[in-house]
Amino acid sequence: MAMDDSRRSADGDLERARAALDRGEVHHAADHLAGAIAHAPTLPEIHELLGRLATRADGGLELFPLEQHAFVGTVVARAHLLAAAGRPEDGLPLLAAASGHTPGVDWAGVPWVSDPGLGERMEPGLLARIVMQLCTTIGDPAPEAGRAALRPYLTLVGHAVRAHADHAMLLGAGSALARRLGEAEQAVRWATRGARLRPSKLAEIWLGYAYRSAGRIPESLAALRRAVMYDPDDLSVYADIAGTLADHGRMDDALDWIDRALAKNPDDDCAVHTGHRLRYRADGDLAHLVRLADFQRDHFDDTHEHTDLAECCADQPWLSRVPSGPDSPPDPAREPFVAGAPTPAAVERLHRAAHPLWPHPPAAYDAALGLVLVEPEDLLALIAHPPAAPDDEVGRALAAHDPDLWRRCAQVWACLGLLHHRTEEPWPFSIRRRLLVDLAKGGVDRITEAALFALITYAWVDPAARSDVAALVGRRLAAAAGSPTLAWSIAHLALATPDLSPENRERAAAIIKAEEHAALLTIPRQRNRRAGLLRRWISGR
Repeated sequence: MAMDDSRRSADGDLERARAALDRGEVHHAADHLAGAIAHAPTLPEIHELLGRLATRADGGLELFPLEQHAFVGTVVARAHLLAAAGRPEDGLPLLAAASGHTPGVDWAGVPWVSDPGLGERMEPGLLARIVMQLCTTIGDPAPEAGRAALRPYLTLVGHAVRAHADHAMLLGAGSALARRLGEAEQAVRWATRGARLRPSKLAEIWLGYAYRSAGRIPESLAALRRAVMYDPDDLSVYADIAGTLADHGRMDDALDWIDRALAKNPDDDCAVHTGHRLRYRADGDLAHLVRLADFQRDHFDDTHEHTDLAECCADQPWLSRVPSGPDSPPDPAREPFVAGAPTPAAVERLHRAAHPLWPHPPAAYDAALGLVLVEPEDLLALIAHPPAAPDDEVGRALAAHDPDLWRRCAQVWACLGLLHHRTEEPWPFSIRRRLLVDLAKGGVDRITEAALFALITYAWVDPAARSDVAALVGRRLAAAAGSPTLAWSIAHLALATPDLSPENRERAAAIIKAEEHAALLTIPRQRNRRAGLLRRWISGR
């Protein structure tokens, strides 16, 4: 259906471009042509019309200017015109930039990219730099669904390697691209040849990664250790060695490499992130993740993205998602805490912010900033009267398959929104704390869950609040222990709480073990499978 829509949009833009060109309105024609190429980048009719524009004295380039935040269709059209003008080396970086922007789109599936002559003529160092830049944007490995759209670049590298067989950097960059596209053996061949031609730290890293992709772990570790010998102060390589060892069952050796790295620099971001992730894998202690979150907050660096915290939290109840479960009415003992229904504006803002998944608790806190313009009274109304799911793809999926999950999700995000009001007030005496504590203590129900999660999330981002929140969670855990619908979930909330006492952590673990044993006897297996599939679909996995 999406492909049909794209083709119809391309045909419409193409028709308008032809009409504009017939009227002599070349700039309008170029605008429509850029729109068409964005929808169907390899459609022959589009390239025929581009060819007509290329016959202009300037090759049509002024019709597709490169400006800040240029439209991707404009960038791609300019790349093709540059190639038509005999300047493919100038067009290729633009095409690669488009592929980095949306890797799954077939921007490069055109004859001039796969022409063997381009690989022969192009300066190999320039091609290597373009490929390395592309590699930083397409994922490692690239998603399988989008690899076909990137293969023309690999074909181009193959042609260039045949023409420049002794260019070590081209071989290394080509190896990096090959392994991202699932061609591990080709990656090994190119990286091996490059390391032999010009031994260096970078060549050994390329080789180590290629061996690892091919499943040849001893050779991978040997190459990465050689890279360390070239540069003993590059602690990112220590982290790579540690990660590889841990992934293959050698956790003690992995932690030894991390300790060596941290002894050199306790604040090295790669070593710190990898160390906390591996220690959490080794013993499951939440303190490692909390320390990692603290490190990320205190050492913000937007030039090097790490996903260790999100990987550790992935698919864990409350650490990364609202857990599914049967709905239940508010506790009859809960007194009314708001009058009236939420305003339409409040509902709209909640629809934009709320989602059943988040990378980790600090990310959920940041995402809830979008609710700062919703007044506390409206947030309380959203908690008391959760609105229907939004009319979008995720909302429709939840409404169809798990409507109870959406209602819980709405309450969770409304509680998170309360954290962003009157933030200048010291936490112990703040209105935001009082409102959330009142909600958490007002009964034992889904509102309790939502308020506790907001309090726990705040404990992740403010170390000064941790002892207060941990004590409150411990008390609510005891109160919920006899609830057949809430004990399991609140126990998971407790296990997500920073600085929870060992006794409460043991109590929460025991509740979860008992509840999950009972669930094995009563919950149909198919239902569990559907919930898992829904989560994977929503998260894009």
